[in-house]
Amino acid sequence: MSSGPEHLDDLDRRIILALQADGRATWTEIAERCQTSVTTVARRGQQLLRDGIVRVAVMPDVEYPGAADLFVLRITCEPGTQKRVLAQLADRADLRFLALVTGPADIIAELSLRRGDSLHARIVEEIQAIEGVQRCDTDLTLHVYKVSHDWGQQLVVPGTPDTVVEVHQCAPGHFDAADEKIIDFMQEDGRASFRAVAKALGVDESTVRRRFEVLQRRGCISVVTLVSAPALGFESEIIFNITVDPARLDTLAHELGTHRGVRYVAATLNRNALFCEVILPTTDDVHAFTTRTLGRLDGVQGWTASMVLLTIRRGFVETPWWRDNV
Repeated sequence: MSSGPEHLDDLDRRIILALQADGRATWTEIAERCQTSVTTVARRGQQLLRDGIVRVAVMPDVEYPGAADLFVLRITCEPGTQKRVLAQLADRADLRFLALVTGPADIIAELSLRRGDSLHARIVEEIQAIEGVQRCDTDLTLHVYKVSHDWGQQLVVPGTPDTVVEVHQCAPGHFDAADEKIIDFMQEDGRASFRAVAKALGVDESTVRRRFEVLQRRGCISVVTLVSAPALGFESEIIFNITVDPARLDTLAHELGTHRGVRYVAATLNRNALFCEVILPTTDDVHAFTTRTLGRLDGVQGWTASMVLLTIRRGFVETPWWRDNV
């Protein structure tokens, strides 16, 4: 296996899919799933992690560590400044999603803002003040209908069911200071052993395990495996802004969520729109999606679309590969 995603072989991709299914699975469990030796899987898997092809992280609920709203940001940059703007935005802990895209905007981001904090200060005094930013259009996310972290499974593995995942919202009281320390540590390394986390934080291993399992059972955290679409052989990652009949918005969101290539669906305030992220293998599949799915859904009035060129942050976690690609 080489260090670049274009050189991954079938076993590498099967290991990645196994990590998408369970990012904390042991190498023994992954070897059984891949039907090969533990030694080979451990060596390949550790190399994938070291090379930044994949990253396993613990992703907190959007309301961690308090009640918050999501805003979609569409940022236009002065020509030639996109890299500099991205570098500054990548360090912001309040961005759940950040990507370089095609289309009218250069960058699309999701901002998490604690209720009570100033949106004006965040947008005008901070983001629009970044050198190179020309414009920042902001839209409120009203409801998230679907988030799919195991999209590779749905697209690659035959028989994987299509599911709509309703997003859980945690109450602020679900987290305390000890939980926050565990989450912060495991955002950097979602495969860290409970023993390693306990040693770093100076607490008992049983305490870390118990707290982690409670948070996971409540749906307050998710273990996610970050991997770029090209690493799994997919050519097309697209963000659609779909204008719909207001009376059909909720129904259409659920219908779109059942499509295998749709990884994210949310309703936004502006223009009765659905914000939808889609990953598909080829351009032909994109054509089929727009003509046979979007084009035939009753209530869809039109759409605009942006191709994702590079993903910088997802689930509040920085992707390990983006800095090598700009």
